[in-house]
Amino acid sequence: MKHRRHALAALAATSLLLSGCATAAGSVTPVAAEAPLSSSAAGESAHAGGHSHGSSSHPGTPQAAGPSDAARMVCGDQPMDRLTAILDLDSKPHTVDKWADNTFTCTYHLKEGSLEISVREAKDQASALTYFNAMQALAKDASPIEGLANLGFPAYETGDGSAVFQKDSFVLQVDASDLPATLGPEGVSRNALAYQLSTTILACWVKHP
Repeated sequence: MKHRRHALAALAATSLLLSGCATAAGSVTPVAAEAPLSSSAAGESAHAGGHSHGSSSHPGTPQAAGPSDAARMVCGDQPMDRLTAILDLDSKPHTVDKWADNTFTCTYHLKEGSLEISVREAKDQASALTYFNAMQALAKDASPIEGLANLGFPAYETGDGSAVFQKDSFVLQVDASDLPATLGPEGVSRNALAYQLSTTILACWVKHP
C-alpha cells in the first residue's frame, strides 16, 4: 500500500500544481454555523465500515441552503473525465447527487458497482478537522496517508477502498468500497482509484493567487 502511494505522489503533486479548475476552494458559498462534531455524533454518521455519506444528523448543526460551487465539483467534469480515463470507459457513467446535513454526495453508477464522492462542509477549518479526526478514529482499518502522498493535508485511507482528505473547511471522501478489488483494463486497485480521484478534486480546490 505504501509503495502505491509513493508511486502516485509525484503525479498527484504535479496535478495539484497544474490545476486548471475555474473555482478555487476559497470561493465558497457561506454555510450555516455548525457545532463541532463529537466522536459520539460521528458514530451516528458512519456505518460499520467507517464511511460517512452525509446522512448524519445531530443537534446544533443547521442545514445550509445548498452546497458551495467547490463542493459541486465532485460531480463535475474534472473527476468525471479522470474516472472515465482511468477505467477506459466508453461513455460517462450516470450520476446522482444529493445535499443533506451539510454534505454534498455524488454517486457514480458503474457496471461494477457504485462509487461515492462526498464533501462535508464545515463552518471553518477547525470544525472540519474535528470532523475528520472523528471519522478517522471510527474508520475500520484506517491508515494515515503520509509524506508527499498526502499533499500537505490531513488524510487517511481504509483497506476496503476509501480515501479521506481534509482541506480548509472541507472533508472530502472518495468511497470505492462497493467496487471490485481491481478495475479497468490496467487492473487499478479501488484504493488507487479513490486516491487519484481525491487528488484530482484537490487540484480543483487549490487557492489561486
